[in-house]
Amino acid sequence: MEKCDSKYCSCLQFSANALSRVMTKISDEEFAITGMSSSYAFLLMTVNEKPGVQPKEISQQMMLTPSTVTRLIEKMEYRGFLERKHVGRTTEVYPTPKSLDLHPKIQEAWRNLYARYAELLGKENADKLTADIYEAARTLE
Repeated sequence: MEKCDSKYCSCLQFSANALSRVMTKISDEEFAITGMSSSYAFLLMTVNEKPGVQPKEISQQMMLTPSTVTRLIEKMEYRGFLERKHVGRTTEVYPTPKSLDLHPKIQEAWRNLYARYAELLGKENADKLTADIYEAARTLE
């Protein structure tokens, strides 16, 4: 392991946030082709691939709180990418043609993001780091 430049580098919270900031910057650069942040793009991808999905499932898929998902959906609904339909006591979320048209660009950005960090970290390291971080997040949740 390389010498640590910060007295906080042995802290998981500090290191995870540092990684998050770097990944957010890279992600924003790659998802710029979609005209939105990765959070909105992942939301659209989720709905595009499962029209009629309920917000609770989106929340679980994206590991976000229900209130955050509601806010993201409202913003994308306002921008004309999604529409909500109330079916009995549940809400279903559907893509609009505008969202479906953007889907190939979203997938391209996602592929580009992976290619970029896999090149920097090495594919094997990138895949292992991703799996380890996801498992840690699930365990700590």
